[in-house]
Amino acid sequence: MIGLLRLIAGLATLLSVLGFATGAFAHASLISTEPGDGSMMSQAPKTVRLRFNEPVTPASIKLIDGAGKAREDVSVSAQDNVVEISLPDNLHGTQLVSYRVVSADGHPVGGSLVFSVGMPVSEITPPSDRAPVLDVLIWLARIGVYIGLFVGVGGVFFAVWIARAKSAPRVIAPALAIGFASAVSACGLQGLDLLGLAPADILTSAPWKAAAATSLLPSLLVAVAAMALAMMGLRDISGGSARALSATAILGVGATLAASGHASTASPQWLTRPVVFLHGIAVAFWIGALAPLAAMTRRPAAPLLAILNRFSKAAMPVVAALAVTGLVLAVVQLESVRPLIETSYGLILLTKLVLVAVLLCLATLNRFRLTPQLAFNPLDTKVLTRSILMECVVAVGILGVVAGWRFTPPPRALATAAVKPLAIHIHTDSAMFQVLISPGTVGKDSFVLQLMEGDASPLVAKEATLILSLPKRGIEPLQRVATLGADGYWHVADAPIPYPGRWHMRIEALVTDFRKVTLEDDFDVASP
Repeated sequence: MIGLLRLIAGLATLLSVLGFATGAFAHASLISTEPGDGSMMSQAPKTVRLRFNEPVTPASIKLIDGAGKAREDVSVSAQDNVVEISLPDNLHGTQLVSYRVVSADGHPVGGSLVFSVGMPVSEITPPSDRAPVLDVLIWLARIGVYIGLFVGVGGVFFAVWIARAKSAPRVIAPALAIGFASAVSACGLQGLDLLGLAPADILTSAPWKAAAATSLLPSLLVAVAAMALAMMGLRDISGGSARALSATAILGVGATLAASGHASTASPQWLTRPVVFLHGIAVAFWIGALAPLAAMTRRPAAPLLAILNRFSKAAMPVVAALAVTGLVLAVVQLESVRPLIETSYGLILLTKLVLVAVLLCLATLNRFRLTPQLAFNPLDTKVLTRSILMECVVAVGILGVVAGWRFTPPPRALATAAVKPLAIHIHTDSAMFQVLISPGTVGKDSFVLQLMEGDASPLVAKEATLILSLPKRGIEPLQRVATLGADGYWHVADAPIPYPGRWHMRIEALVTDFRKVTLEDDFDVASP
């Protein structure tokens, strides 16, 4: 007995360490690139730098040259939040850098950067061997892990602490089996997603090694440990060690969620990780009770009413904790009300809230109407059984909806990404100008002017002037003299863009006292 208690204590310590040992960062967002996306360059840069809002780990970096071929002669390094890609010398035409990195929450973040060396070529796209079915498999694996944790571990906790019934294993053991298989699958699928591999490549070692370097691995190890403890407790529900095993296992559910994912890696960490921890335990307590209760009401026995009353009393504070922790996490992730209806993350949250409201209505019906009726006729449980089965269906729906967050960054992560500048290319036979407008919105904007000859060689000018107008609003030309920067580009800071609309831009470059190059174009500024 003492040896068993020591084993439980050791596993509990392991759960705690693994659950809270990951870094305190949020979902990664790209802040800036060097060179800028859409840049026109006379000479190829030696490196490409990708700067993120948090440290990231490169997973897959590809360079597609002007001929549409993937180049192998590139090297990648990462330091803190900067990924540096060393490029070969013989680059011409349009180049595409396709990147995929791993953020601190364990989720991959990908994108592409396009720049041209000399004359641009037709648009190119990175080759992709990623199968659309991969996202479905990742989603299903995540649901399976949730079933193992919430239905399996939560069900064992209910059976040991509330029901004290030996009939529970019939509905709980399959949930734990699904959880075990899904946890293993989720690890391999994560690696496939990181490296952009096909599902068949899960039989190779590469995806498993890639997944092992992310925060998902500690999370899955905690999940497997929690389910293993629950399975041990399930073998002898009435035994003396079952309570310690099941209690440690349900703590592991909270630790699993706190180890990885959007919610657990948000700031401030002193608040979000404990809140996620408590939220996960509350979900496991509530959802874990549903399947065993449905099995018990189908074959009612003498202590059924007492079990229902015990669960109802214990569930009241748990549901309150669930609501409070859920509200805190929603506020942290959304930061304002508008993203609730304007982002995919917010729409998923709305769907979840609707389903939770339905679940609460069914639980209220069971608590205050259907359960008291058993006092008059303990064997008449058909309506109660149907209601609990409906709760089970809604609960699975909630798990499916929540699993969709795996593919959607939260609004607070999107807010950290820099607004991409407007990139405008003006091209004639005699000259070409590349203009970057940042942030490209109403207010004060900065302009960077890259002046080139018609063959993309640098255009040496004595002066450069930016002239803006908005004819539809009756705004006459606003003239600003540009300043030549150390980078060889001409800069205009804090140019006023007071209204949205289609602005006209004219750039005058004084090359000599007798030659002036003037190029014009329009650009759109959206309403704020």
